[in-house]
Amino acid sequence: MRHELRAFDDLDALALGAAEFASEAAHDLETRESPFTVAFSGGTSPWLMMKDLVKAHVAWAHTIIYQVDERVAPEGSDLRNLTHLRESLAATPAPIEAMGVNDDDLEGAAARYAQLLPPRFDLVHLGLGADGHCASLIPNDPVLSVTDRLVALTGPYQDTRRMTLTYPALARANQLLWLVSGADKHEALEKLLDGDPSIPAGRVEADRSIVMADHQALKR
Repeated sequence: MRHELRAFDDLDALALGAAEFASEAAHDLETRESPFTVAFSGGTSPWLMMKDLVKAHVAWAHTIIYQVDERVAPEGSDLRNLTHLRESLAATPAPIEAMGVNDDDLEGAAARYAQLLPPRFDLVHLGLGADGHCASLIPNDPVLSVTDRLVALTGPYQDTRRMTLTYPALARANQLLWLVSGADKHEALEKLLDGDPSIPAGRVEADRSIVMADHQALKR
């Protein structure tokens, strides 16, 4: 798919630019009857983005937050994306639909989460790993081949299993917002922008996509 690219001097500027983009997207839909639906991935960049985003004039009570992926880790663990989401959005009334990674039946929890997803996402945030993964769509993991479910489980990756939106779920995004920072992401970023299917991120399809990257990732 084609990506719009925006470059930023550093991580702080990247986070602010992403927050402004997300708040504008939410503002454009404020008068719509149905809520603004947004899904967030984990990582350093989104938490910085949210620090700026909570200061923006977003109709949080008219917004529903979803998770793109989550580690199978205990409630409250610093490894959990949910922990950081709750901390970042504590000052807002926005509800967060949490992935049930502490359920005894993880496959059942994944299926139940799929039922909570909206028909379309207004905005989905994605990061990019140096290995080319996004969400928890991990290189060489069977999850990459899942096409009959919206939510699935991975094998162990960096010592934990993950629950993740699959390619069909990400294809429900009206808009993708990629945040990419750091020199170690340069090679993966080039492949993403080229639509290279040799990395998991290169296989994502959606209606529209914007890639925001700092100069270290772009090596400019």
